[in-house]
Amino acid sequence: MKVRSCWSEPVISILSSDSLASVAIFLLSVDFVVSATAVNLLVIEDMCRTTKASAIPVIPESEGTDSNPFSLDALAVFIFRVLQRVNHPGNLDKASPNAGYDRRDFESELYERFGSVVKMPLLKPDRLEPAKGSYAKEWSRWEKRLREILFGNADHLNAIQVPFDFAVKRVLEQLKDVAKGGFKTPESEKRKFGNIVFAAVTLPVEEIKSALDKVACTDAKAKAFIEGKNLANSLMKAHVTLAHKRSHGVTSVASYGVFLKQNVPVDFTALLFSDKLAALEVQLGSINSEKIDSKNEWPHATLWTAPGTPPKEANTLSHLAAEGKATRIDIKPPITVSGVLDFF
Repeated sequence: MKVRSCWSEPVISILSSDSLASVAIFLLSVDFVVSATAVNLLVIEDMCRTTKASAIPVIPESEGTDSNPFSLDALAVFIFRVLQRVNHPGNLDKASPNAGYDRRDFESELYERFGSVVKMPLLKPDRLEPAKGSYAKEWSRWEKRLREILFGNADHLNAIQVPFDFAVKRVLEQLKDVAKGGFKTPESEKRKFGNIVFAAVTLPVEEIKSALDKVACTDAKAKAFIEGKNLANSLMKAHVTLAHKRSHGVTSVASYGVFLKQNVPVDFTALLFSDKLAALEVQLGSINSEKIDSKNEWPHATLWTAPGTPPKEANTLSHLAAEGKATRIDIKPPITVSGVLDFF
């Protein structure tokens, strides 16, 4: 276990020696409240996918208010810590403005995306609490006087904080509970799509290879390319992307949920390839008389990419062919296969 302290909150990272999975734990306090948007959470999700780690949000325990994820005194502690920093790369230091949003929305977003949340003890339960809404009309004035008030009450802010060693102990206990499967995620309809990245139609690889063999038999260029890239052995899986969370949004991806696990007819209409890319142009059929359309401008199934070429570059093949920078071989009549609509 490694524990690194910073001005605002500790950052704890654990690599379990008796487990194959690494666990990344990130702590969310005023730093994250200031900039806690879906984009930030997507960045964390992407980090976990690329590093094969699992993320467990660790948030300071606080009852919150109707307008802020944290109670006023908890927020004061966070800002007090931040105001002691200078030259923070994210500008979360003496010059930082305050921000926040509804506590329930804040926690709900974390549960939906990561499935579990660990709460770090922060303030003593017997402390005096401000009356609900008593500061609402004074918020603007409080903002302006914040620095002098906080530093003028430094002793009090230090006194109401839970000792750091105790906080770390409680966090580790809860993390162990999560790792052992003892944590039950609250029910959430939206979480069904929280960890989904894209919707796609998976395709039968053997039928793709059979289709490529037919194309190779009718076109010498296609045969040379297919054999030269050894697609018969290198092609292990293929799909037609319908919508991607980053490119088209969560709502677009979720819209395909009613067709989940259902068969979709897919027509291969052309083979396109260049020195770095290869893909099959496709036309999607219908499910229960409802046409399935891809959100991509050019629906296709990527077959091959050269080393160092991102698969998403296959989206450009149609344009490259139109510019004479890629080869297009129409498949007439189209070859039809059956795929399965799924989430990934």
